[in-house]
Amino acid sequence: MATTAVPASGKPVKTWLGHPGGLVVLFLTEMWERFSYYGMRAILTLFLAAELTDGGFGMQDVAAASLYSIYVSMVYFTALPGGWIADRILGTRRSVLWGGIIIALGHYSLAFSARSMFYLGLVLIVLGTGLLKPNISAMVGELYDKHPEMHESRRDAGFTLFYLGINLGAFFAPLLTGIFAARNDWHVAFGIAAVGMTIAVIQYLVGYRRLEGVGLKAHKPLQTHERNKILKISAIVVAVVVVLLAIDVAAGTFNADHVKNALTILALVVPALYFVMMFRDRTLTHQERSRVSAYVWIFIGAALFWMIYDQAGSLVNLFTDEKVDRQVGSFEIPTAWFQSVNPVLILLLAPVFAWMWTRLDRRQPGTPVKFSLALLGIGLSFLVMGTAGAMAARGLISPWWIVLVYLIQTCAELLLSPVGLSVTTKLAPLRYASQVMGLWFLATAAGNALNTWVTPLNAKLSDAAYYGLLGALAVIVGVCFWFGARRIGELMSGVH
Repeated sequence: MATTAVPASGKPVKTWLGHPGGLVVLFLTEMWERFSYYGMRAILTLFLAAELTDGGFGMQDVAAASLYSIYVSMVYFTALPGGWIADRILGTRRSVLWGGIIIALGHYSLAFSARSMFYLGLVLIVLGTGLLKPNISAMVGELYDKHPEMHESRRDAGFTLFYLGINLGAFFAPLLTGIFAARNDWHVAFGIAAVGMTIAVIQYLVGYRRLEGVGLKAHKPLQTHERNKILKISAIVVAVVVVLLAIDVAAGTFNADHVKNALTILALVVPALYFVMMFRDRTLTHQERSRVSAYVWIFIGAALFWMIYDQAGSLVNLFTDEKVDRQVGSFEIPTAWFQSVNPVLILLLAPVFAWMWTRLDRRQPGTPVKFSLALLGIGLSFLVMGTAGAMAARGLISPWWIVLVYLIQTCAELLLSPVGLSVTTKLAPLRYASQVMGLWFLATAAGNALNTWVTPLNAKLSDAAYYGLLGALAVIVGVCFWFGARRIGELMSGVH
């Protein structure tokens, strides 16, 4: 409901449910963007692994999972340069607009039958998401910065509404795209995601005036000498890549795996270089250096968590398609529908976790303990998958096994994701605040990059062995976090 409020400036502005009026614009933009992303994500590996006669690419399961992993990795990796472009060149508002347009073009490209257009579409979605994803969240915060009369709790509630939009889009999209994917109408399904992103862009433009001037300018515009230096460095990097690619092609050894491996290494090396850079900064105080040391362990735990968690859209999705009894009477549940289980559980359980932390107040466990519980949970989910895999060797299994896996993973996610985001802002040295926030996205990128090497093991091992080994690894790391919680807490130097 739209109302009016009089901020400190004395000029009446429209509000939405007691929040800045621009929040509804950003809410709907994010909801439709997530609709397009999760609608496509739910069917991507299914399409890649589908037989040529069914309109797919006919890839082996592990090859489809590997391509999916590097795609998701790059989606999160580009959030770092996307934030930089907004801060130094375009501003957040234009970055979100151009990001949305590029994403829409990417989804439309997927709707074509040609393979070259499909891969172009994936690249465009990666680049567009890098521009949109980090900057639309920043715009939400900037809206509240323009309304100091609103209490901090109103800001928290605003981000909760924004998070609701994410999960609403993630819930409904697989239900719709999954229907057409089940009929092998793949490009219609991809087209639905494109329409969702188009709606996001249109309503964002229509609501421009409600954004109150937020994000119109770059926070720290590039100076001429900086621009020239960056152009020179970029030219050198592009030249090196072109030369290496030309040598590979000339030698007759080029294949897609070389690109995939290069991107995987990039996603792992960049965060490592960021940590080295911070540790070499002699201006850091002893307390800041200690907190960065603690954050290294937080990063490692998060990367392992996302490595396992994001297999829900790849190998677990394919497992559901091939080895789960989805027949209910005369109706067969579309595989992609299972991708809606997590967002609906998030919507149901997030308030419970929020109530629990509020109830416990100062008695709630610290971040290292919550991370240990999250790792134990994600490990348990794959131990359950291992059991399901052993049973599937004898025939189709009940879909409730997959629902149980997603229930455990959702609980683990609620222990790690919001907690990790919060502690990132607390542990980051002031001068590296934005960059360390980028590192949080890079943890997801690194975890998915590792999957390009990990998921192929599924072809060499049984499902029971594959999921069981990864589950056991996460449990072991979770136990290590539990016993090391006190030491990590000491390194956090006062941050709970």
